Amino acid sequence: MYDHIGLKVKDIEASVRFYAAALAPLGHVLCARDEAYASFGPEGAPALYLQVDHGPRGPGAHIALRAADHAAVDRFYREGLAAGGRDNGKPGVRADYAPTYYAAFLHDPDGNNLEAVCMK
Repeated sequence: MYDHIGLKVKDIEASVRFYAAALAPLGHVLCARDEAYASFGPEGAPALYLQVDHGPRGPGAHIALRAADHAAVDRFYREGLAAGGRDNGKPGVRADYAPTYYAAFLHDPDGNNLEAVCMK
C-alpha cells in the first residue's frame, strides 16, 4: 500500500540502534545511513527512512509492521526494549481488534509508536 515512510528523529544513533534491533526479527535490515539519515527494509528495498530534524517535536506517528509469527512479535518487543524502546503494549492477543490479532507496541526514542502484528 505504501512505497516508503519517513520519520523525523532527534538522535540518529539512538534511532538506528532501536530500529536495527526491533526490526531484525521482522526481516528488515539497515540498508543505508550517514550522519543525517538511515533507511531500513528488506535487503535492497528500503521503505522506512529516518531523517535528523532539529525542529520542534511533533505528536509522533504510528507504524504497524507485519510479523511472520508470534515468536517474531515477541523478539521485536524484547530486542526493541533492550535497544532503548519504551513499552506501549506487551505482546499478546488484541481480541478487540480481531480474534487472531497478536501484537506488541513500542515507542521509539522520539515517541513514535511502532507495532509488530501477526494475524495467525
